[in-house]
Amino acid sequence: MTQFTLNLIVIGMSFALYIGIAIWARAGSTAEFYAANRGVGPVTNGMATAADWMSAASFISMAGLIAFTGYDNSTFLMGWTGGYVLLALLLAPYLRKFGKFTVPEFIGDRFYSSSARIIGVICLLIISITYVIGQMTGVAVTFARYLEVSNSTGLWIGAALVFMYAVLGGMKGITYTQVAQYIVLITAYTIPAIFISLSLTGNFLPPLGLFSTHDASGMAFLAKLDQLVTDLGFRSYTGHHRSTLDMVLFTLALMIGTAGLPHVIIRFFTVPKVSDARKSAGWALVFIALLYTVAPAVGSMARFNLTSTMWPGATSGETFSQPAVSLDAIATSPELQWMRNWQVTGLLNWEDKNGDGMIQYYNEAGAANEPLASVIAEQGLVGNELTTVNNDIMVLANPEIANLPGWVVAIVAAGGLAAALSTAAGLLLAISGAVSHDLIKGTLAPNISEKTELLVARISMAFSILVATLLGLNPPGFAAQTVALAFGLAASSIFPVLMMGIFVKRINKHGAIWGMIAGMATTIVYIFVYKGWFFIAGTNMLPDTPDAWLFGISPASFGVIGALINFIVAFLVSNMTEETPAEVQELVESIRIPRGAGAAVSH
Repeated sequence: MTQFTLNLIVIGMSFALYIGIAIWARAGSTAEFYAANRGVGPVTNGMATAADWMSAASFISMAGLIAFTGYDNSTFLMGWTGGYVLLALLLAPYLRKFGKFTVPEFIGDRFYSSSARIIGVICLLIISITYVIGQMTGVAVTFARYLEVSNSTGLWIGAALVFMYAVLGGMKGITYTQVAQYIVLITAYTIPAIFISLSLTGNFLPPLGLFSTHDASGMAFLAKLDQLVTDLGFRSYTGHHRSTLDMVLFTLALMIGTAGLPHVIIRFFTVPKVSDARKSAGWALVFIALLYTVAPAVGSMARFNLTSTMWPGATSGETFSQPAVSLDAIATSPELQWMRNWQVTGLLNWEDKNGDGMIQYYNEAGAANEPLASVIAEQGLVGNELTTVNNDIMVLANPEIANLPGWVVAIVAAGGLAAALSTAAGLLLAISGAVSHDLIKGTLAPNISEKTELLVARISMAFSILVATLLGLNPPGFAAQTVALAFGLAASSIFPVLMMGIFVKRINKHGAIWGMIAGMATTIVYIFVYKGWFFIAGTNMLPDTPDAWLFGISPASFGVIGALINFIVAFLVSNMTEETPAEVQELVESIRIPRGAGAAVSH
């Protein structure tokens, strides 16, 4: 059986499972469509939340970014996991206690304003559509490779499949589909990681293998990796080379952005009780940890395997003890079939610039460093010949690079799609709920029937898939980078208004509205200045490089500044306008304080 046929069988079986679950759990009411009728148990919800949370950015792209940057990109791990703790402790239980279906509905009721609710809808749509672009990017990469089609064709195939099961099932169907997707993605992520860790270090636990000895050389694995990449002119893998200020701000942006993500927050509306929301958060952290503790090892070992493939001498001896991989080997060797496969997608490419029949991979910026400088002079190298290596292919290509069995490769393909599609479904549900429940039912046409509301929800979801697909054809970065922009937008708009809505009674509707507008507007303008207006290539006003960033703050890190602007504007405007009504202050008090709690007494 060919690898292509095996891929089709495994991917087809996984999608048959997802669509079957969606049909079985099809939503028949708005309560089922928006919140699964509040009947999901904590363990089930924790697993579904983990799948919703661990998107294409986590499964496909994060380890790839770690692979090519090293220590500095540990910010993704710290920010995303730390943010989930914030969400679990500070927001989820209180929002569940409020008892609404959507985040804009909470904003509208807490700030006693339909205008605030509409601004909340607009912020949610901007965040969610940006986030969906990242998921569709991951879907496109996966389908392009494993169905052996172009990137754009893979994107359209993925959009059609998302439409088939997400539009049908609503929250009820999506919840149980996400449970199945979590099982698929965690299996797909850990099995190849175990195989690769065993082959490189002899340790079957990847997190321990990362800090153990590289078998072939006898060196500590990370020390060997550092030596390998610096020999080729790259920066050390374990060193800190990024602006510390931007690194801190980026981590904070991911943290508070996580706590403001609407598609994750609505998962906590599906459980029967407030206590179940807390338990769900605990279980979700357990399920998330199973992948996040493995990701650094996956990234590091992927970088090692790629580099040692290009320079076979790196495996046991010095990097340049053997010639670089030859064009003949790439064209004929079964072990290098993966390079030929990925070249078809356009995400991996090479060029023999000096005509010596070899493909030399190195960093031209470090060409003056030894021993690379001597090799360049001896072999007449004229530039890096591995011309394209897309970060998003590293996790998916890892099993092939390591020559693992075909069934492992097929499972990884199914896992990458499960990760991307589970989050895409959650985001699309948040979008459809905002449009149908908050904008149409809550504001524009409050008298529409439940049947009409469901129809509007499904139409808005379908339209969102189309928009995300069109924007995904030219994404503003790799999957994880695009998703990071969505976190910055959530950090600057949704997180501050939720925190103030729960913990600060003095913030009134005027403060909430102008705070959201100020935070979102400044952040999105800053992003567009560097990334292009509406992410359209060539429309950026300044180059997206560290020396052009304001005070060295990257577009993905600016969400923290936007959040500060949001808080400051909200407090200033609230203090210049009327006080929050007494009944709203009582509502805020009732959300925070457990029922029946009295004043403390001395004994």
